[in-house]
Amino acid sequence: MHLNRLDLNLLVVLDALLTEKSVTRAANQVHLSQPATSGALSRLREYFGDDLLVRVGAKMVLTPLGESLAKPVNNILLQIQATVDKRPEFDAKASDRTFNFVLSDYTNAVMIPELLRKANQLAPSIKFEFTQLYDTPAEDLEKGKIDFLLLPQHSLSESHPSCVLFEEGFVCVGDINNPALQQPLSEDTFLNLGHVSVRFGAQRMPSLVETLLLEKNLNARVEVVTTSFSSVPQVLVGTERIAIMHTRLAAKWAEFLPLKVMPIPIDLPRMKWGLQWHQYRDLDPGTQWMKQLILDISSEI
Repeated sequence: MHLNRLDLNLLVVLDALLTEKSVTRAANQVHLSQPATSGALSRLREYFGDDLLVRVGAKMVLTPLGESLAKPVNNILLQIQATVDKRPEFDAKASDRTFNFVLSDYTNAVMIPELLRKANQLAPSIKFEFTQLYDTPAEDLEKGKIDFLLLPQHSLSESHPSCVLFEEGFVCVGDINNPALQQPLSEDTFLNLGHVSVRFGAQRMPSLVETLLLEKNLNARVEVVTTSFSSVPQVLVGTERIAIMHTRLAAKWAEFLPLKVMPIPIDLPRMKWGLQWHQYRDLDPGTQWMKQLILDISSEI
């Protein structure tokens, strides 16, 4: 199909080129050969009267026009996808649809087992893909690469619909034989004990816990940094270190490991957890069905 002399099939290639900034990677994404993708780029350059993608040193970069086209072209394709995927209803029992999530290790431990159990009963052929939190989840939601973000509310984008699922508090966790935990902790003792902290992604983003302490001008003595809250309990056992953890996650690990869970001697605000999806899928029956299932599970939590 052509519109104003532009072959609309080229929009798919254009989106891949603007996203990947590489002919080779774009070719893989749209399942074309590299020569065919290069040919499509030539046609796009001729139509727009602009190079769109140029080599600078060892890498390819977008021209100003290419930059200005990236988001509108991606949005157009997402709107088309949402339109053609739209169904009058969603038959959960018959669907074999795959839902893609980006989530934290906390939600993976606390919510996902129950989500999979419920989904197996109600929609046995539905598939799930879970990706742990990384540096740019909002960008991939924007591009339509994932269906849901299941993350702390402060990590969600303001550009797309979302809902709050529940709130979570924090507790102090340590080895059950840690002598410092045999009596209530003072603030000074709490801060001076060795801490296990969590930082995420390639940028080593601090957790909300660490950020909240810094906002109060409190500096815990961090001795170990790990990549997920689920790995924290295992490195506490047999040491005199402590960690701040989410209440529900700490309670789960205390069922399996010799851990002591205690109140924190510092007033920290509770943390809101949310669910987010792309605005173009807001009326999609499948998205609405999955959203309601997650809301039902969060209400039980």
